[in-house]
Amino acid sequence: MKGEGNIRKLKGRMDGKSAVAYSWCQADILDPTPDVDMADWMGRTLRLEFAKAIHCTVTGKKIRKTYGDGMSFDAFQNSPLAVESIIHPELSRIHEGIALRDKEWEEKHHNQPHVVYLSYTSGIKVGVTRDTNMPYRWIDQGASGATVLANTPYRQLAGLLEVALKDTFADKTQWRAMLTAGNPDPAVVRDALLNAKEEAYESCPPEFEDFLDEGEEVTLLQYPSDAFPDKVTSRKLDSQNTVVEGRLEAIKGQYLLFEGGQVFNVRRHSGYRVRWSLS
Repeated sequence: MKGEGNIRKLKGRMDGKSAVAYSWCQADILDPTPDVDMADWMGRTLRLEFAKAIHCTVTGKKIRKTYGDGMSFDAFQNSPLAVESIIHPELSRIHEGIALRDKEWEEKHHNQPHVVYLSYTSGIKVGVTRDTNMPYRWIDQGASGATVLANTPYRQLAGLLEVALKDTFADKTQWRAMLTAGNPDPAVVRDALLNAKEEAYESCPPEFEDFLDEGEEVTLLQYPSDAFPDKVTSRKLDSQNTVVEGRLEAIKGQYLLFEGGQVFNVRRHSGYRVRWSLS
């Protein structure tokens, strides 16, 4: 099996009660090509060869360096796909009719119901996502489990609650710890999340209490793997390092984990044109 194209982030989905399945996604510059199911990739040798071309994922123009998810600098500065309220949801004002970049895009994506959630990654993390983006957001970050803490009518409100909880919970994932944790015991994940949810209730400012979710539902996630390493070393493609190759042992979040603890961040390489083969 082989192919060539510009990398896009892995597409994760639930395959059963808690199992995560993935598809390899790419484009011919900007034109999407068919996704490739990765169900039988474990234990096989994957070779990624950099074709020494990077194309902006927004405009398609050839670039030397990426910003955000495979964007040119201009696109990163101007595209709604990199609007400030993506990273800092508390900055969104579209519910007031005020757009930061693109009113139509922000109405569609940010003036919509959002959730504040707790996820179990390298530890307990607080985050925000659109309610239609569950469980995909959790899969993207490599969470082993997640639970909804609050439901809000628009993005800024969810962001403000997230900010209020940052003194109690981290809002960033330590990727090395997340990867070496592998697939932890689901019972441990569930208990940790429900205990954290109780702690979050106690830390929640009164103005957010009406939005809290009092349920005990936890989404558990198990990632495809033959083994997880004790230590990891990041591999990347550039003009000096044009090939990443090895036996694929696991996929978690947006990372491919090869034998020997070598890991490749797929999303970090969005826009890179590669020739790939599986044997």
